[in-house]
Amino acid sequence: MMPEWRQKYFPRACRFRASPFVVTVMDSPTACPPARPFSTEDIDMKVMVIVKATADSEAGVMPDQDLLAAMGRFNEDLVNAGVMLAGEGLKPTSQGVRVQFDGPQRRVIDGPFAETKELIAGFWMWQVRSLDEAIEWVRRCPNPHASPCEIEIRPLFETDDFGEAFTPELREQEAQLRERLAGRP
Repeated sequence: MMPEWRQKYFPRACRFRASPFVVTVMDSPTACPPARPFSTEDIDMKVMVIVKATADSEAGVMPDQDLLAAMGRFNEDLVNAGVMLAGEGLKPTSQGVRVQFDGPQRRVIDGPFAETKELIAGFWMWQVRSLDEAIEWVRRCPNPHASPCEIEIRPLFETDDFGEAFTPELREQEAQLRERLAGRP
């Protein structure tokens, strides 16, 4: 069962715990967007913010102390504004695998994978009012790599996006799974 306070502020179940914050923002070119009072009307969309890989990230080159500190400050701004739901860096594809599906067949392919520009080095999950708000946050992000790179922003599907194919039974099953996930530490 979802706690009462959670149902009040987060009526739509989500996989990640989110805590709303209101912060005071200093006026500077790298400051986060203006603080906003939290209300359920503000939660319009969730997005995945994808940090694309570079040749260095695929080679296992780790960020230096300055970049780690800058990224830590940026993540803190995201959390303080109630935007960040999750975020992680990924190890190079040399340490990963792909599983190809062809009907009932499954084929495991060991990394590394060739097309660096199509690979992911990390991600965030954000809860924002609009794609424009997500873009404004990304513009304030420190360059995640020492070399030029790219960040992609992709909205997540919401339950209603699936239409009639997402039957009441499937919706209930999804709601139960999300409730179980919300109860995890």
